[in-house]
Amino acid sequence: METNFKIDQKVVYPSQGVGIVKEIFEKKFKDSMIPYYKIYIEASDMIVMVPVEKAEELGIRHIVSAEEAEAALNLLSDDFEPITSDWKLRYQMNLDLLKKGTIKDIATIVRCLYNRSKVKELPILERKLYDSAKKLLEDEVSFALGKSAKEIAETIHMKLEPPGATPKVKHILRLDDDDDDDLMDDLSAKSDNDEDSDEADSADEMGAEEDFDEEDDSF
Repeated sequence: METNFKIDQKVVYPSQGVGIVKEIFEKKFKDSMIPYYKIYIEASDMIVMVPVEKAEELGIRHIVSAEEAEAALNLLSDDFEPITSDWKLRYQMNLDLLKKGTIKDIATIVRCLYNRSKVKELPILERKLYDSAKKLLEDEVSFALGKSAKEIAETIHMKLEPPGATPKVKHILRLDDDDDDDLMDDLSAKSDNDEDSDEADSADEMGAEEDFDEEDDSF
C-alpha cells in the first residue's frame, strides 16, 4: 500500500497536535476496502482514524525541520499587522489559521493573541484558542529541535517579551471597550458543549474518526 506516512512516524494533525502513526489498516466501506491511518495524539490521549486519501485534505503533515521551527520562533518577535478590536472577526481569522495548521500560522496566532492580551485581557474563548495554539507550537517545535516542551515554552515567552524590551503593541484598530464584552455575554448563553459538538460534527464531515476503546489504553 502506497502511503505518505509510515508506522511509528510522527505527524502533525491540525488543531490536534503531534501524533504517531500506530497502524495502517484497511476498513470496509460499502463494497470497498479503504486504507486508514490510526494516529495516536499524545496530548489528548486520543486515537484518530483517518482515511489515507483524506490525510492531505485534512492537513496532516510531517513535522517541520529544525530550520522551520526556528523561523516560527523568530516570527514571534517580528512586527505585526494592526490588531482589530472586533473579537468576532479576530477570533474567526485566528480559528481559520488554526485549521490550516502550518507552524507559521500557529506562531502567528500566538503572537497576535499574546500582544492583544497586553492591551486588554482576552475573553474566555480567545484565551482557550491562545492556549491551544501555544501548546501546539510548543509540541511541534520541541520535537523538531529535540528539546523539552518546558525549554520551548520558556523560549516562546522570551521571544514574545524579551527582558527590557519596549512593548511591541503599536496599532489597535477600532478599539472599543464593548467589543470583547459582547463575547462575554455570548458565552453566558453558550456552554462549552456547543464547541465540543462542533468539533464532533467537523470530524464526521471530514471523514476522520476518534476511537476511545479500552484496547487503545496501552498506547
